[in-house]
Amino acid sequence: MDHPKIEKKVISKVSRRLIPFMFVLYVIAYLDRVNVGFAALQMNADLKFSAAVYGLGSGIFFIGYFLFEIPSNLILGRIGARIWIARIMITWGIVASATAFIQGPRSFYLVRFLLGLAEAGFFPGMILYLTYWFPAKHRARTVALFMTATAVSGVISGPVSGTLLTMHGTGGLSGWQWLFILEGLPAIVLGIVVFFYMTDRPEKAKWLSEEEKAWLINRLKDEQARKAEFGIERFIHALGSGRVWLLCLIYLSIVIGLYGVGLWMPLIIKGVSGLSDFMVGIVSVFPYLLAAVGMTFIGISSDKTGERRLHTAGSIALAAAGMVLTAYTRNPVLELVSLSLVAIGIWGTLGPFWALATSFLSGTAACGGIALINSVGNLGGFVGPYLVGVIKDITGVFKYGLIMLAVILLIGCFLTLFVKHDPGEDSG
Repeated sequence: MDHPKIEKKVISKVSRRLIPFMFVLYVIAYLDRVNVGFAALQMNADLKFSAAVYGLGSGIFFIGYFLFEIPSNLILGRIGARIWIARIMITWGIVASATAFIQGPRSFYLVRFLLGLAEAGFFPGMILYLTYWFPAKHRARTVALFMTATAVSGVISGPVSGTLLTMHGTGGLSGWQWLFILEGLPAIVLGIVVFFYMTDRPEKAKWLSEEEKAWLINRLKDEQARKAEFGIERFIHALGSGRVWLLCLIYLSIVIGLYGVGLWMPLIIKGVSGLSDFMVGIVSVFPYLLAAVGMTFIGISSDKTGERRLHTAGSIALAAAGMVLTAYTRNPVLELVSLSLVAIGIWGTLGPFWALATSFLSGTAACGGIALINSVGNLGGFVGPYLVGVIKDITGVFKYGLIMLAVILLIGCFLTLFVKHDPGEDSG
């Protein structure tokens, strides 16, 4: 079989086997991360949590996540994705369900911190796992397809969580308790499935023919050899790499924007439109739907051209423009358009960004470097919402917080232009 035909066949077969399954895993992960926002509608009143207690408890998740991210991914690289991803999912499912039984602020802080520890390593582990199966030229589209799960989670989290909250009083439990219990169980079940379904490396793939395995293994080995000439192979070198730390700052700016607007989006929409809570939930679906479509097309374009930096920088700039437009508009329709631009821009960065970030890391540098970039970036999950909240408390409006997010995104856009990207890194 000639080269183009076997390449198309192998990539298609690997995509069908891995991407839908990984997509479902990430949907569950994202739901368990953000469902506390819906639970707060009842939980805060039941447990008499102030806004400060709730905000601190929500943010502590990212501290635990940050602390264990790098060790978790290094362990994955040593013992394999199948065992370690299964462990991550089962433990986070148990902790997520246990959130139903918190009694006050201290137990809330503890369980959120433990949830961050449990989930740490899942996302960078998935990104690392994709590098085991997909050559660099196919990676932006693949990452984008996988990460549309976050946008889809935004679409389904409201209706699902809202329905579970209606179980208030069933079996003597509050609705928010049922939400945590029932949304934590799928992670435990899927963790068991991961152990039996996931294949660590192409060498172990019984679902590929010998010819297909040989092509994929040789192609990935050739890429590793090219990386050895100009890339980084040891984690200690990744820690000292200016390029890695530059990517950390860029991803931090992206995540600050993502969570900064994402957590406040319902309140922003309600403030301008005056819609009911139910209609706010329905309307907020549209930016996430458009983000899922937009990030897929941006990922495909990045792979087709082999260009990463401008696709990332352009997407960040689009998000910043959307932030400014959202800050200044008081028209509900125009506001929905501007929030959609924000969503398309922020989610559009993810495919080309992670293709760029994985293009020069190999060996333990890939395990630790990817985790370092993601862990530093995810501190933005604490910074973004908190920053917008503080500025709103001071000014009384969302306008200046959104402008601050736009400034941070533009800094990230500017920094992206300075990331070295060797022309041969995505060659095929």
